[in-house]
Amino acid sequence: MANSVPNETTKLLTHSMKKVNFFQLRSKLPFLLLAFMLTFSTTIYSQEGEEASEEAAEEASAEDAGSGDAVAGEALFKSNCAACHQLDKKGVGPALRGVGGKFDRQWLHDWIRDSQAMVKSGDPQAVQLFEEYNGLIMTPFPGLSEEDIDNILAYTDKPKAQPKADDAAGAPVAATGDGGGVSNNIILGALALIFLLLVIMLFLVFGTLKRIAEAKGVDVTSEEREARAPLWKAVAQNQFLVLVTAIIFILAGSYFAFGYLMQIGVDQGYAPVQPIHYSHKIHAGDNGIDCNFCHSSARRSQTAGIPSLNVCMNCHISISEVSEETATAEYSKEFYDGEIAKLYKAVGWDPDEMAYTGKEEPVKWVRIHNLPDFAYFNHSQHVTVGGVACQKCHGPVEEMEIMEQFSPLTMGWCIECHRETNVKMEENEYYANIHEELSKKYGVEKLTVAEMGGMECAKCHY
Repeated sequence: MANSVPNETTKLLTHSMKKVNFFQLRSKLPFLLLAFMLTFSTTIYSQEGEEASEEAAEEASAEDAGSGDAVAGEALFKSNCAACHQLDKKGVGPALRGVGGKFDRQWLHDWIRDSQAMVKSGDPQAVQLFEEYNGLIMTPFPGLSEEDIDNILAYTDKPKAQPKADDAAGAPVAATGDGGGVSNNIILGALALIFLLLVIMLFLVFGTLKRIAEAKGVDVTSEEREARAPLWKAVAQNQFLVLVTAIIFILAGSYFAFGYLMQIGVDQGYAPVQPIHYSHKIHAGDNGIDCNFCHSSARRSQTAGIPSLNVCMNCHISISEVSEETATAEYSKEFYDGEIAKLYKAVGWDPDEMAYTGKEEPVKWVRIHNLPDFAYFNHSQHVTVGGVACQKCHGPVEEMEIMEQFSPLTMGWCIECHRETNVKMEENEYYANIHEELSKKYGVEKLTVAEMGGMECAKCHY
Protein backbone atom coordinates (compact mmCIF):
# COMPACT_ATOMS: atom_id res chain seq x y z
CA MET A 1 0.00 0.00 0.00
CA ALA A 2 2.86 2.35 0.79
CA ASN A 3 4.35 1.89 -2.65
CA SER A 4 1.03 2.13 -4.49
CA VAL A 5 0.33 5.70 -3.45
CA PRO A 6 3.49 7.21 -4.97
CA ASN A 7 2.87 5.23 -8.15
CA GLU A 8 -0.65 6.61 -8.50
CA THR A 9 0.66 10.09 -7.83
CA THR A 10 3.35 9.70 -10.48
CA LYS A 11 0.79 8.58 -13.06
CA LEU A 12 -1.43 11.58 -12.31
CA LEU A 13 1.51 14.00 -12.63
CA THR A 14 2.65 12.46 -15.91
CA HIS A 15 -0.84 12.60 -17.35
CA SER A 16 -1.28 16.22 -16.33
CA MET A 17 2.09 17.14 -17.89
CA LYS A 18 1.07 15.50 -21.15
CA LYS A 19 -2.14 17.48 -21.12
CA VAL A 20 -0.26 20.68 -20.48
CA ASN A 21 2.21 19.94 -23.30
CA PHE A 22 -0.63 19.12 -25.63
CA PHE A 23 -2.52 22.31 -24.84
CA GLN A 24 0.65 24.36 -25.13
CA LEU A 25 1.44 22.77 -28.47
CA ARG A 26 -2.10 23.33 -29.69
CA SER A 27 -1.94 26.95 -28.68
CA LYS A 28 1.35 27.42 -30.52
CA LEU A 29 0.25 25.53 -33.61
CA PRO A 30 -1.03 28.63 -35.52
CA PHE A 31 2.28 30.38 -34.89
CA LEU A 32 4.21 27.34 -36.12
CA LEU A 33 2.07 27.15 -39.27
CA LEU A 34 2.53 30.86 -39.87
CA ALA A 35 6.31 30.58 -39.47
CA PHE A 36 6.39 27.62 -41.87
CA MET A 37 4.32 29.47 -44.50
CA LEU A 38 6.50 32.55 -44.19
CA THR A 39 9.66 30.50 -44.58
CA PHE A 40 8.27 28.63 -47.59
CA SER A 41 6.97 31.78 -49.26
CA THR A 42 10.25 33.57 -48.60
CA THR A 43 12.16 30.74 -50.25
CA ILE A 44 9.85 30.77 -53.27
CA TYR A 45 10.02 34.54 -53.47
CA SER A 46 13.81 34.47 -53.35
CA GLN A 47 13.94 31.85 -56.08
CA GLU A 48 11.50 33.79 -58.22
CA GLY A 49 13.49 36.94 -57.54
CA GLU A 50 16.69 35.25 -58.67
CA GLU A 51 15.03 33.93 -61.81
CA ALA A 52 13.52 37.35 -62.52
CA SER A 53 16.87 39.02 -62.02
CA GLU A 54 18.51 36.50 -64.37
CA GLU A 55 15.83 37.08 -66.99
CA ALA A 56 16.19 40.84 -66.57
CA ALA A 57 19.95 40.54 -66.96
CA GLU A 58 19.52 38.49 -70.12
CA GLU A 59 17.02 41.00 -71.49
CA ALA A 60 19.35 43.86 -70.60
CA SER A 61 22.25 42.15 -72.32
CA ALA A 62 20.06 41.55 -75.36
CA GLU A 63 19.07 45.21 -75.41
CA ASP A 64 22.72 46.23 -75.06
CA ALA A 65 23.64 43.95 -77.92
CA GLY A 66 21.26 45.77 -80.21
CA SER A 67 18.15 44.80 -82.06
CA GLY A 68 17.88 41.51 -83.90
CA ASP A 69 16.24 38.09 -83.88
CA ALA A 70 18.64 35.58 -82.35
CA VAL A 71 16.61 32.60 -83.61
CA ALA A 72 16.76 33.77 -87.21
CA GLY A 73 20.37 34.74 -86.66
CA GLU A 74 21.26 31.19 -85.60
CA ALA A 75 20.01 29.79 -88.91
CA LEU A 76 21.92 32.45 -90.85
CA PHE A 77 25.06 31.82 -88.81
CA LYS A 78 24.99 28.08 -89.45
CA SER A 79 24.43 28.49 -93.20
CA ASN A 80 26.94 31.30 -93.81
CA CYS A 81 29.47 31.52 -90.97
CA ALA A 82 29.82 28.11 -89.28
CA ALA A 83 32.25 26.77 -91.90
CA CYS A 84 34.97 29.11 -90.59
CA HIS A 85 33.78 30.44 -87.23
CA GLN A 86 32.71 29.04 -83.88
CA LEU A 87 31.13 30.95 -81.03
CA ASP A 88 33.45 30.04 -78.19
CA LYS A 89 36.51 28.61 -79.91
CA LYS A 90 38.94 29.85 -82.50
CA GLY A 91 38.44 28.23 -85.90
CA VAL A 92 39.60 29.30 -89.33
CA GLY A 93 38.50 32.73 -88.14
CA PRO A 94 38.19 34.18 -84.63
CA ALA A 95 35.60 33.13 -82.06
CA LEU A 96 32.50 35.30 -82.47
CA ARG A 97 30.85 35.19 -79.03
CA GLY A 98 30.25 38.81 -78.02
CA VAL A 99 31.75 40.24 -81.21
CA GLY A 100 29.02 42.92 -81.27
CA GLY A 101 30.54 44.55 -78.20
CA LYS A 102 34.11 44.57 -79.54
CA PHE A 103 33.60 46.56 -82.71
CA ASP A 104 31.39 49.36 -83.92
CA ARG A 105 28.15 47.95 -85.37
CA GLN A 106 28.37 49.83 -88.66
CA TRP A 107 31.99 48.71 -88.98
CA LEU A 108 30.84 45.09 -88.55
CA HIS A 109 28.19 45.54 -91.24
CA ASP A 110 30.78 46.84 -93.69
CA TRP A 111 33.31 44.13 -92.77
CA ILE A 112 30.82 41.30 -93.25
CA ARG A 113 29.68 42.61 -96.60
CA ASP A 114 33.16 43.12 -98.09
CA SER A 115 36.19 42.77 -95.82
CA GLN A 116 38.74 43.16 -98.62
CA ALA A 117 37.38 46.55 -99.62
CA MET A 118 38.01 47.75 -96.06
CA VAL A 119 41.53 46.29 -96.07
CA LYS A 120 42.34 48.02 -99.36
CA SER A 121 40.95 51.30 -98.04
CA GLY A 122 43.50 51.16 -95.22
CA ASP A 123 41.09 50.81 -92.32
CA PRO A 124 43.43 50.17 -89.34
CA GLN A 125 41.17 47.60 -87.62
CA ALA A 126 40.58 45.75 -90.88
CA VAL A 127 44.30 45.68 -91.74
CA GLN A 128 45.22 44.48 -88.23
CA LEU A 129 42.64 41.67 -88.33
CA PHE A 130 43.70 40.67 -91.85
CA GLU A 131 47.37 40.45 -90.85
CA GLU A 132 46.59 38.63 -87.60
CA TYR A 133 45.08 35.76 -89.58
CA ASN A 134 47.96 35.56 -92.09
CA GLY A 135 46.18 37.30 -94.93
CA LEU A 136 43.30 34.82 -95.00
CA ILE A 137 40.56 36.36 -97.11
CA MET A 138 37.10 36.30 -95.60
CA THR A 139 34.24 35.42 -97.96
CA PRO A 140 32.20 38.56 -98.75
CA PHE A 141 28.45 38.47 -98.16
CA PRO A 142 26.97 41.36 -100.17
CA GLY A 143 23.61 39.60 -100.31
CA LEU A 144 23.00 39.87 -96.56
CA SER A 145 20.64 42.69 -95.63
CA GLU A 146 20.98 45.00 -92.62
CA GLU A 147 18.38 42.93 -90.80
CA ASP A 148 20.19 39.67 -91.57
CA ILE A 149 23.46 40.99 -90.16
CA ASP A 150 21.69 42.34 -87.06
CA ASN A 151 20.11 38.91 -86.54
CA ILE A 152 23.52 37.20 -86.82
CA LEU A 153 25.05 39.64 -84.35
CA ALA A 154 22.11 39.13 -81.98
CA TYR A 155 22.82 35.40 -82.05
CA THR A 156 26.57 35.83 -81.47
CA ASP A 157 25.95 38.26 -78.59
CA LYS A 158 23.78 35.83 -76.66
CA PRO A 159 25.48 34.91 -73.37
CA LYS A 160 26.81 31.39 -73.13
CA ALA A 161 24.30 29.09 -71.47
CA GLN A 162 25.54 28.01 -68.06
CA PRO A 163 24.62 24.49 -66.90
CA LYS A 164 22.07 24.49 -64.10
CA ALA A 165 22.73 22.83 -60.78
CA ASP A 166 20.33 20.01 -61.61
CA ASP A 167 22.01 19.44 -64.96
CA ALA A 168 25.47 19.47 -63.40
CA ALA A 169 24.44 16.94 -60.81
CA GLY A 170 23.01 14.77 -63.53
CA ALA A 171 19.70 13.05 -63.80
CA PRO A 172 19.03 10.26 -61.36
CA VAL A 173 20.00 6.88 -62.64
CA ALA A 174 17.01 4.81 -63.57
CA ALA A 175 16.47 1.82 -61.38
CA THR A 176 17.24 -1.47 -63.04
CA GLY A 177 14.95 -4.42 -63.02
CA ASP A 178 11.30 -4.93 -63.87
CA GLY A 179 10.01 -2.40 -61.36
CA GLY A 180 8.26 -4.43 -58.68
CA GLY A 181 8.64 -7.86 -60.25
CA VAL A 182 10.02 -10.87 -58.43
CA SER A 183 13.80 -11.00 -58.40
CA ASN A 184 15.51 -13.61 -60.59
CA ASN A 185 17.61 -14.72 -57.61
CA ILE A 186 14.46 -15.49 -55.63
CA ILE A 187 13.03 -17.51 -58.52
CA LEU A 188 16.27 -19.45 -58.98
CA GLY A 189 16.47 -20.08 -55.23
CA ALA A 190 12.90 -21.40 -55.17
CA LEU A 191 13.59 -23.71 -58.13
CA ALA A 192 16.76 -25.01 -56.49
CA LEU A 193 14.84 -25.70 -53.28
CA ILE A 194 12.12 -27.57 -55.19
CA PHE A 195 14.76 -29.61 -57.03
CA LEU A 196 16.43 -30.48 -53.72
CA LEU A 197 13.11 -31.58 -52.24
CA LEU A 198 12.43 -33.80 -55.26
CA VAL A 199 15.84 -35.47 -54.91
CA ILE A 200 15.19 -36.10 -51.20
CA MET A 201 11.75 -37.52 -52.01
CA LEU A 202 13.24 -39.87 -54.63
CA PHE A 203 15.77 -41.18 -52.13
CA LEU A 204 13.00 -41.71 -49.56
CA VAL A 205 10.78 -43.51 -52.07
CA PHE A 206 13.72 -45.69 -53.18
CA GLY A 207 14.49 -46.59 -49.57
CA THR A 208 10.83 -47.38 -48.85
CA LEU A 209 10.50 -49.62 -51.91
CA LYS A 210 13.74 -51.39 -51.00
CA ARG A 211 12.47 -52.11 -47.47
CA ILE A 212 9.14 -53.42 -48.86
CA ALA A 213 11.00 -55.71 -51.28
CA GLU A 214 13.21 -57.06 -48.52
CA ALA A 215 10.18 -57.65 -46.29
CA LYS A 216 8.51 -59.71 -49.04
CA GLY A 217 11.73 -61.66 -49.80
CA VAL A 218 12.38 -60.18 -53.25
CA ASP A 219 16.09 -60.14 -54.27
CA VAL A 220 16.87 -56.74 -55.74
CA THR A 221 20.16 -57.77 -57.40
CA SER A 222 19.10 -60.92 -59.23
CA GLU A 223 21.56 -63.36 -60.77
CA GLU A 224 19.84 -62.98 -64.15
CA ARG A 225 20.71 -59.27 -64.23
CA GLU A 226 24.30 -60.00 -63.30
CA ALA A 227 24.57 -62.62 -66.05
CA ARG A 228 23.27 -60.20 -68.74
CA ALA A 229 26.06 -58.88 -71.05
CA PRO A 230 26.64 -55.08 -71.28
CA LEU A 231 25.27 -53.20 -74.31
CA TRP A 232 28.68 -52.22 -75.69
CA LYS A 233 29.82 -55.85 -75.73
CA ALA A 234 26.68 -56.82 -77.65
CA VAL A 235 27.31 -54.10 -80.23
CA ALA A 236 31.00 -55.02 -80.55
CA GLN A 237 30.10 -58.65 -81.28
CA ASN A 238 27.79 -57.57 -84.18
CA GLN A 239 30.06 -56.94 -87.20
CA PHE A 240 27.32 -55.23 -89.27
CA LEU A 241 26.66 -52.64 -86.55
CA VAL A 242 30.39 -52.03 -86.18
CA LEU A 243 30.78 -51.42 -89.94
CA VAL A 244 27.79 -49.05 -90.15
CA THR A 245 28.95 -47.10 -87.08
CA ALA A 246 32.46 -46.74 -88.50
CA ILE A 247 31.12 -45.46 -91.87
CA ILE A 248 28.88 -42.91 -90.12
CA PHE A 249 31.77 -41.62 -88.00
CA ILE A 250 34.08 -41.35 -91.05
CA LEU A 251 31.49 -39.45 -93.13
CA ALA A 252 30.59 -37.09 -90.28
CA GLY A 253 34.24 -36.44 -89.46
CA SER A 254 35.07 -35.75 -93.12
CA TYR A 255 32.12 -33.35 -93.42
CA PHE A 256 33.09 -31.30 -90.37
CA ALA A 257 36.80 -31.37 -91.26
CA PHE A 258 36.08 -30.13 -94.81
CA GLY A 259 33.80 -27.38 -93.46
CA TYR A 260 36.48 -26.25 -91.02
CA LEU A 261 39.21 -26.19 -93.68
CA MET A 262 36.98 -24.22 -96.06
CA GLN A 263 36.61 -21.46 -93.45
CA ILE A 264 40.35 -20.83 -93.26
CA GLY A 265 41.00 -17.30 -94.56
CA VAL A 266 37.30 -16.37 -94.53
CA ASP A 267 37.07 -13.34 -92.25
CA GLN A 268 33.40 -12.42 -92.58
CA GLY A 269 32.38 -10.28 -89.61
CA TYR A 270 35.97 -9.20 -88.91
CA ALA A 271 35.82 -5.77 -87.21
CA PRO A 272 39.18 -4.76 -85.75
CA VAL A 273 39.69 -1.79 -83.43
CA GLN A 274 41.38 1.03 -85.34
CA PRO A 275 43.95 3.42 -83.80
CA ILE A 276 41.55 6.32 -84.53
CA HIS A 277 37.85 5.57 -84.25
CA TYR A 278 36.09 6.40 -87.52
CA SER A 279 32.30 6.19 -87.65
CA HIS A 280 30.96 5.41 -91.12
CA LYS A 281 27.49 5.85 -89.62
CA ILE A 282 28.17 9.53 -88.86
CA HIS A 283 30.09 10.36 -92.04
CA ALA A 284 28.36 8.27 -94.71
CA GLY A 285 25.00 7.95 -92.93
CA ASP A 286 24.15 11.10 -90.95
CA ASN A 287 26.21 13.52 -93.07
CA GLY A 288 25.61 11.74 -96.39
CA ILE A 289 29.25 11.84 -97.57
CA ASP A 290 29.72 9.77 -100.72
CA CYS A 291 32.08 6.81 -100.40
CA ASN A 292 34.11 8.00 -103.40
CA PHE A 293 34.85 11.34 -101.72
CA CYS A 294 37.27 9.60 -99.34
CA HIS A 295 38.02 6.46 -101.40
CA SER A 296 38.51 8.35 -104.68
CA SER A 297 40.94 5.79 -106.12
CA ALA A 298 38.15 3.17 -106.27
CA ARG A 299 36.87 4.85 -109.44
CA ARG A 300 40.15 4.68 -111.40
CA SER A 301 42.46 2.04 -109.92
CA GLN A 302 42.58 -1.53 -108.70
CA THR A 303 42.30 -0.75 -104.97
CA ALA A 304 40.02 1.60 -103.09
CA GLY A 305 42.99 2.86 -101.07
CA ILE A 306 43.33 4.25 -97.58
CA PRO A 307 42.31 7.93 -97.52
CA SER A 308 45.06 10.34 -96.61
CA LEU A 309 44.67 12.25 -93.37
CA ASN A 310 44.71 15.42 -95.48
CA VAL A 311 41.30 14.32 -96.76
CA CYS A 312 40.07 14.22 -93.17
CA MET A 313 41.52 17.68 -92.50
CA ASN A 314 39.54 19.15 -95.41
CA CYS A 315 36.58 19.15 -93.03
CA HIS A 316 38.11 18.76 -89.58
CA ILE A 317 40.32 21.82 -89.89
CA SER A 318 37.22 23.68 -88.73
CA ILE A 319 35.41 20.84 -86.92
CA SER A 320 37.24 20.24 -83.67
CA GLU A 321 34.30 18.79 -81.76
CA VAL A 322 31.01 17.06 -82.47
CA SER A 323 27.56 18.33 -81.59
CA GLU A 324 25.64 17.11 -78.58
CA GLU A 325 23.15 15.31 -80.84
CA THR A 326 25.91 13.09 -82.24
CA ALA A 327 26.62 11.42 -78.90
CA THR A 328 25.01 8.06 -78.13
CA ALA A 329 24.67 5.88 -75.06
CA GLU A 330 27.72 3.88 -76.16
CA TYR A 331 29.87 6.71 -77.51
CA SER A 332 29.84 10.04 -75.67
CA LYS A 333 30.69 13.48 -77.01
CA GLU A 334 33.95 13.40 -75.04
CA PHE A 335 34.89 10.15 -76.80
CA TYR A 336 34.35 11.56 -80.30
CA ASP A 337 36.15 14.81 -79.42
CA GLY A 338 39.09 12.74 -78.15
CA GLU A 339 39.29 10.88 -81.48
CA ILE A 340 39.39 14.19 -83.36
CA ALA A 341 42.23 15.22 -81.03
CA LYS A 342 44.08 12.02 -82.10
CA LEU A 343 43.67 13.10 -85.73
CA TYR A 344 45.13 16.52 -84.94
CA LYS A 345 48.08 14.90 -83.17
CA ALA A 346 48.75 12.59 -86.12
CA VAL A 347 48.85 15.41 -88.69
CA GLY A 348 50.55 17.88 -86.34
CA TRP A 349 47.72 20.41 -86.17
CA ASP A 350 47.40 22.94 -83.35
CA PRO A 351 43.69 23.85 -83.10
CA ASP A 352 44.38 26.81 -80.80
CA GLU A 353 46.92 28.46 -83.09
CA MET A 354 45.21 27.13 -86.25
CA ALA A 355 48.58 26.11 -87.69
CA TYR A 356 50.60 22.97 -88.41
CA THR A 357 53.42 22.24 -85.97
CA GLY A 358 55.39 19.98 -88.32
CA LYS A 359 55.34 17.10 -85.81
CA GLU A 360 53.53 14.21 -87.48
CA GLU A 361 52.83 10.68 -86.27
CA PRO A 362 51.97 7.78 -88.59
CA VAL A 363 48.63 6.06 -88.07
CA LYS A 364 48.84 2.26 -88.19
CA TRP A 365 45.46 1.41 -89.71
CA VAL A 366 44.35 -2.23 -89.53
CA ARG A 367 43.35 -3.68 -92.91
CA ILE A 368 39.89 -5.27 -92.95
CA HIS A 369 39.29 -6.57 -96.51
CA ASN A 370 42.20 -8.61 -97.85
CA LEU A 371 41.98 -10.93 -100.85
CA PRO A 372 44.62 -13.65 -101.35
CA ASP A 373 47.50 -12.80 -103.68
CA PHE A 374 46.38 -15.27 -106.36
CA ALA A 375 43.00 -13.51 -106.80
CA TYR A 376 42.75 -10.34 -108.90
CA PHE A 377 40.02 -7.78 -108.28
CA ASN A 378 39.76 -4.36 -109.89
CA HIS A 379 37.64 -1.70 -108.17
CA SER A 380 37.46 0.60 -111.18
CA GLN A 381 36.11 -2.19 -113.40
CA HIS A 382 33.26 -2.79 -110.99
CA VAL A 383 32.59 0.77 -109.74
CA THR A 384 33.10 2.83 -112.92
CA VAL A 385 32.43 0.37 -115.74
CA GLY A 386 30.02 -1.99 -114.02
CA GLY A 387 28.25 0.64 -111.90
CA VAL A 388 28.25 -1.63 -108.86
CA ALA A 389 27.31 0.14 -105.63
CA CYS A 390 29.74 -0.08 -102.74
CA GLN A 391 27.04 -1.63 -100.55
CA LYS A 392 26.83 -4.62 -102.90
CA CYS A 393 30.08 -6.01 -101.48
CA HIS A 394 30.65 -3.99 -98.30
CA GLY A 395 27.09 -4.05 -96.95
CA PRO A 396 25.20 -1.12 -95.38
CA VAL A 397 28.31 0.92 -94.59
CA GLU A 398 26.21 3.97 -93.76
CA GLU A 399 24.81 2.08 -90.74
CA MET A 400 28.14 0.79 -89.37
CA GLU A 401 29.65 2.54 -86.37
CA ILE A 402 32.64 0.18 -86.62
CA MET A 403 33.57 -1.02 -90.11
CA GLU A 404 33.49 -4.79 -90.59
CA GLN A 405 33.83 -7.30 -93.42
CA PHE A 406 30.24 -7.81 -94.52
CA SER A 407 30.66 -10.43 -97.28
CA PRO A 408 32.66 -13.68 -97.17
CA LEU A 409 34.67 -12.69 -100.31
CA THR A 410 35.02 -16.36 -101.27
CA MET A 411 35.32 -17.70 -104.81
CA GLY A 412 31.82 -19.19 -104.65
CA TRP A 413 30.37 -15.86 -103.55
CA CYS A 414 32.01 -14.05 -106.50
CA ILE A 415 30.89 -16.68 -109.02
CA GLU A 416 27.31 -16.52 -107.76
CA CYS A 417 27.33 -12.73 -108.19
CA HIS A 418 28.62 -13.09 -111.79
CA ARG A 419 25.86 -15.57 -112.56
CA GLU A 420 23.08 -13.33 -111.25
CA THR A 421 24.21 -9.82 -112.23
CA ASN A 422 23.28 -8.43 -115.64
CA VAL A 423 25.79 -6.29 -117.49
CA LYS A 424 24.81 -2.63 -117.20
CA MET A 425 24.52 -1.25 -120.73
CA GLU A 426 22.99 2.16 -119.98
CA GLU A 427 25.57 4.85 -120.90
CA ASN A 428 28.18 2.12 -121.36
CA GLU A 429 29.47 1.78 -124.92
CA TYR A 430 32.46 -0.36 -123.95
CA TYR A 431 30.55 -3.66 -124.22
CA ALA A 432 28.06 -2.54 -126.90
CA ASN A 433 29.30 -4.67 -129.84
CA ILE A 434 30.06 -7.85 -127.92
CA HIS A 435 26.77 -7.50 -126.00
CA GLU A 436 24.80 -7.29 -129.23
CA GLU A 437 26.50 -10.36 -130.72
CA LEU A 438 26.23 -12.50 -127.60
CA SER A 439 22.63 -11.53 -126.92
CA LYS A 440 21.71 -12.86 -130.40
CA LYS A 441 23.75 -16.01 -129.75
CA TYR A 442 22.02 -16.79 -126.44
CA GLY A 443 18.63 -15.40 -127.50
CA VAL A 444 18.31 -13.00 -124.56
CA GLU A 445 18.03 -9.23 -124.17
CA LYS A 446 20.22 -8.97 -121.07
CA LEU A 447 23.52 -10.75 -120.59
CA THR A 448 24.92 -11.72 -117.22
CA VAL A 449 28.56 -11.23 -116.33
CA ALA A 450 29.06 -15.00 -116.64
CA GLU A 451 27.73 -14.99 -120.21
CA MET A 452 30.12 -12.14 -121.04
CA GLY A 453 33.11 -14.25 -120.00
CA GLY A 454 33.10 -13.54 -116.29
CA MET A 455 33.47 -17.26 -115.51
CA GLU A 456 36.81 -17.71 -117.24
CA CYS A 457 39.57 -18.67 -114.83
CA ALA A 458 42.02 -16.14 -116.31
CA LYS A 459 39.69 -13.25 -115.42
CA CYS A 460 40.66 -13.53 -111.76
CA HIS A 461 43.65 -15.92 -111.75
CA TYR A 462 46.63 -15.30 -114.01
